[in-house]
Amino acid sequence: MAESIVNWLLSIFSWIHAIPFGRELLVFIISIMPILELRGGILAAAALGLDPITSYIICIIGNLLPVPFILWFINRLLNWMRSSKRLVKIANWLDNKVDKHRHQIERYGFWGLILFVGIPLPGTGAWTGCLIASVLEMDRKKALLATIIGVLMASIIMMLLSFGVLKAIIG
Repeated sequence: MAESIVNWLLSIFSWIHAIPFGRELLVFIISIMPILELRGGILAAAALGLDPITSYIICIIGNLLPVPFILWFINRLLNWMRSSKRLVKIANWLDNKVDKHRHQIERYGFWGLILFVGIPLPGTGAWTGCLIASVLEMDRKKALLATIIGVLMASIIMMLLSFGVLKAIIG
C-alpha cells in the first residue's frame, strides 16, 4: 500500500524534480506525512535514485520533526476535536486507532513503544506511537527517546529493504 501511495505522490509531484534539491524536498515531505512517514520517504528516495546516506538523513529528520509536537500537544487537539461537531468523527477514529494498538504499548511500556515504532508494518510508526503514548500519558521524555530509537530501527530496516534487498531484486 505504501509503495503505491509513494508512486502516486511521485507522479503528482514530478514537476518538483526541476527545482534545485526538488527530489530531496519530495522525500522530506513524504517522510513528514502521517501514514507514509520514513517508510514512504525511503521508498521514494530509492525510486528517485537518491544517495542512500543523504536519503537516510533526510527521512529521519522528516519523520522526527513532528514527534515532539505530537507528544506535547495531541491530547489538547483531541479534546478540542471531540468538542467539535465537525471533527468528532476524526477524533473517534483516532481513539479507535489508539484502542486497537494500546495493549502492545501498555504491556511493554518503553520497549513496546520502541518495537511499535521500529518495526515497519502498516499502521505503526512515529505518528501512531506518539499518539498512543500521549493518550496513555506515558512520560514524554521516555516516549520521545523510545520514538527516536524506534525511528532509527525502522530506518535501518527500510534502508536494507529499499537500497539493499530491493535494489538487488530490481537490479
